[in-house]
Amino acid sequence: MKEHTPRHNRNSEALLFEKSSAGRRGVAVPAFDIDEVAPEAVIPAEMVRSDIDGFPELSELDTVRHFTRLSQLNFGIDTTFYPLGSCTMKYNPKVNDEIAAMKGFSKLHPYQPVELTQGALQLVYEMEEFLAEINGMDGVSLHPAAGAQGEFLGMLMLAAYFRDRGEARKKVIIPDTAHGTNPASCHLAGFQVTPVESGPGGFLTPESVAAVMDGDTAAIMLTNPNTLGLFERHIQEIAEIVHGKGGLVYCDGANLNATMGIARAGDMGVDIIQLNLHKTFSTPHGGGGPGSGPVGVKEMLLPYLPKPRVKKEGGKYLLDNDCPQSVGRLRAFHMNFGIVVRAYAYIRAIGGQGLKRVSEMAVLNANYLLKKLESDYHLPYEGPCMHEAVFSDRLQSSQGVATMDIAKRLIDYGIHPPTIYFPLVVPGAIMVEPTETESRETLDRFVEVMKDIAGEAADDPDLVKGAPHTTHVGRLDEVKAARKPHVRWKGTSTGEC
Repeated sequence: MKEHTPRHNRNSEALLFEKSSAGRRGVAVPAFDIDEVAPEAVIPAEMVRSDIDGFPELSELDTVRHFTRLSQLNFGIDTTFYPLGSCTMKYNPKVNDEIAAMKGFSKLHPYQPVELTQGALQLVYEMEEFLAEINGMDGVSLHPAAGAQGEFLGMLMLAAYFRDRGEARKKVIIPDTAHGTNPASCHLAGFQVTPVESGPGGFLTPESVAAVMDGDTAAIMLTNPNTLGLFERHIQEIAEIVHGKGGLVYCDGANLNATMGIARAGDMGVDIIQLNLHKTFSTPHGGGGPGSGPVGVKEMLLPYLPKPRVKKEGGKYLLDNDCPQSVGRLRAFHMNFGIVVRAYAYIRAIGGQGLKRVSEMAVLNANYLLKKLESDYHLPYEGPCMHEAVFSDRLQSSQGVATMDIAKRLIDYGIHPPTIYFPLVVPGAIMVEPTETESRETLDRFVEVMKDIAGEAADDPDLVKGAPHTTHVGRLDEVKAARKPHVRWKGTSTGEC
């Protein structure tokens, strides 16, 4: 067993309200050279804010130190290994941030005339072409704010497509390995979900799809590679079955990091694909920034893409709102433009061969971890994986150690836990996605830590079940913490919050 020294004193950080000192200020405002006027004299009384009772009063230094210390308590991709499976927590090169922060991009207002936004419109136009080529699609919309909104857009376009054809199709087939947002997006668009189980090897079988595919089914909605980290090897046969009954094929592209430059969804029979610029194309993810979930479509769905669309005419770019079959405006303004700029910079920097190399290294890294840990953790499915490896806690459960305990213990070693208990078809799932950005040294350290935890689970299971031991807050009741959070720190030795 290894000893770990806490990195922070549990009682080191009080609330801003507790640090407050009456009359203390963070800024020094010069004296006015005009007579002071009461706000009520020039602003309607109902629009004047009253003083906030108990609002903290601090110096700039105290404020900066407070938030800096809080930030040091967090795990992030810039500080530690962050192997969230299915989320693709890649490192974002800082040069992409610098490019997005250029005044020509960051100071641009979406309502500026097209004559003054030609560079930005060109970037959007080219980005859509890049993504269409990478995925074998005929057109792309960058409007969706994230993957889930991209899914919703895909379902809205499906509904409009069949409505215009006079077909009242109401069902969508979704495998048991789907992302949780998939059925939600279907229901929001007015569809009913037809679940289908994966085969024993973790793959969707043509037979299972054929058994449920009928004239009332609008589409199949699958992920490839799927959420088990496996490539759906029967996808072309499945697409033929669905197309044969007049349906369409939707692919959740959350796991594109495994196939860029190697396989294109459009060549597999996919008609709609939603992407994640904030995953695959190396832009800030989660708390690091907003998302971007572009949607690519085949030709028959082009008229339904949201408006306005960027078009090129006579060497100039314009925003086209003359789209009578469009599902309409998806959101305020046009897209999360800063994320698109970052992804564009990423693609232009590494090119087509670079994207292929990204996928090759992502798959190699995941399989490296799979082979290194297969003797210490149960593998629910045999054979190589794609970009992520799925383990389970079956070997540790005999000692009463569960996946949650393993995840919490990883925090003591300074590693962010991987995705746990997903996909749902794997009891006690531990889903690890290293991405291509991690070095072999980082992967070897992760392997060493995971092996240490497996040894602790066998020799001292209570140590693992009580983790984490070195954090500001100890083990919480997960359900109670989510439903009835106490946000005021009591500073108790038990880690109670």
